[in-house]
Amino acid sequence: MQTFESIRKDKAIATYIEAADRSLSAIGFTEHSFPHALRVAEVAASILAAVGYDERMQELARIAGYMHDIGNLVNRQRHSETGATLAFTLLSARGFSPDEIAPIVSAIGNHDEGSGSPVSPLAAALILADKSDVRRSRVRDGSLGHIATDIHDRVNYSATDARLTVKDGEVTLSLTIDTAISSVLEYFEIFTERMLLCRKAAMTLGLRFRLFANGQALF
Repeated sequence: MQTFESIRKDKAIATYIEAADRSLSAIGFTEHSFPHALRVAEVAASILAAVGYDERMQELARIAGYMHDIGNLVNRQRHSETGATLAFTLLSARGFSPDEIAPIVSAIGNHDEGSGSPVSPLAAALILADKSDVRRSRVRDGSLGHIATDIHDRVNYSATDARLTVKDGEVTLSLTIDTAISSVLEYFEIFTERMLLCRKAAMTLGLRFRLFANGQALF
């Protein structure tokens, strides 16, 4: 049986993830390499564990999380769909069964807020894990001059802490935002669509989505 660890150690897949991140770096996007991939993998698995899914489903969530942005290798536009196609080919070649490839591919193909939906529990967990990864270390250029002119980097750089928890029927994203760098309003200016998708994802898992910023309830 193939495992997340075998996928994580796969040199070809690692090469594609690195190349995808280099493409995003070239057009000014935040980090989408191994720190993001591994964080999303573990958070997605922990969400499914918290709502009672078995260890194998958690393993599939780790694999989907690790590979979810591989489509940026092709192009940022519609990267979720191209990523799903790449994942299908790569996982098929590595001996995964169709009944395990299908939920992974579907989750990857639906993780982007522009075109995706939480079509399954695995897809919902992936969405929540991906959209909650807001943090300073994802900003490639932390110079004050750059941050002042780029709202996405400014918002990520201002997030000094972001924690996603599942408890008592709720999934809660708690943010600490340095308002000397970015306002909470700026966070919503660029992330409202993502938070609305998170709310739908939480509902798919039978949970209520809550969002707190600097201790204030926003959702």
